[in-house]
Amino acid sequence: MQKNPKDAIARARYDECQKIVKRDAFLKAIEIADPPSAADGLHLESMSIEDDYDGVELGKEMTQEFIDDMIQRFKDGKKLHRKYVFQIILAVKDLVYNEPTMVEMQVEKDCQLTVCGDTHGQYFDLLEIFRLNGHPSKTHGYLFNGDFVDRGSWSTEVALLLYAYKWMYPTTFFLNRGNHETDDMNRMYGFEGECRAKYNERVYKLFSESFSALPLATLIGSKFLTLHGGLFSDDSITLDDIRKLNRHGQRQPGQSGLMMEMLWTDPQTMPGRGPSKRGVGLQFGPDVTKRFCEKNGLEAIIRSHEVRMEGYEAEHDGRCITVFSAPRYCDSTENKGAYINIGPEYKLEFHKFDAVPHPDIPPMKYASNSMQRMMM
Repeated sequence: MQKNPKDAIARARYDECQKIVKRDAFLKAIEIADPPSAADGLHLESMSIEDDYDGVELGKEMTQEFIDDMIQRFKDGKKLHRKYVFQIILAVKDLVYNEPTMVEMQVEKDCQLTVCGDTHGQYFDLLEIFRLNGHPSKTHGYLFNGDFVDRGSWSTEVALLLYAYKWMYPTTFFLNRGNHETDDMNRMYGFEGECRAKYNERVYKLFSESFSALPLATLIGSKFLTLHGGLFSDDSITLDDIRKLNRHGQRQPGQSGLMMEMLWTDPQTMPGRGPSKRGVGLQFGPDVTKRFCEKNGLEAIIRSHEVRMEGYEAEHDGRCITVFSAPRYCDSTENKGAYINIGPEYKLEFHKFDAVPHPDIPPMKYASNSMQRMMM
């Protein structure tokens, strides 16, 4: 414009550019980077505990006494006070937010790590794992590989107990995000409805925020990559790509991309890759697993996400291991549950277990009406 101020075409282009610059400046000025948190305006200090509440008091730190009381309360069909629910979720949200997208841990001498798959709101079966295998401690770590909630009708109890243990043992108790720690799944399969029925809308929104803060994978001893779904559409993906993934910039996994694939993909017996039977993600063959493990120096990947009739299955020449920890899934599939114990030598020990009785409340009790009809 300065060189040729009389050029009508240049003037028109200049004016159009100015409009775009002004529009972008306006949009940036009104842009809200993140929606307000459900924690805004939540004043726990002024929230009183009613005199008739008969549970153990929770202070500023989680205690074994509180966890023991919580376990029994939930078995008896009682709830936690809403103040304690808020405290637990907020404490764990902060803990997991500050963990890397791929947690990297070692099994120390005289210690053990137990890897569990989907628990899906089956609270009494979760307690059976702890009865058979021992409760979490500083020397007995646990990794729950996603899908704590939905389908089963004790999802709030499962999530709160796992969160309480995470708060109690932040460096030895680990939680990976699953495809059911997402808003769309929670809306359809019951967790949102259960939070509203047992507590309130704010509890669900805080859980949703905490789910989006969860790590997406755990690397055990540089030998086993543990993630909920599976491998990727691109052979060039490495552990460094997972490390660099900014999960905080994308609260929900969407329909494509690295996060979605980590939460949704499944193995197949045929080589190569194929379409997903779920309609989201893809399936990957033994050659894909072999290349990924060799490229990244791994012995195997450990994933969950699918029922296995014996509770676990080693596929792809032992390099793709599925573990599923919800026996008699949805009270209709006669599968066993399983978990994996890993010691300092990094040998995998598989343990199977059966479902235990639970109160007469059906699965999917809190799911959307359309999902309940599908269960009939």
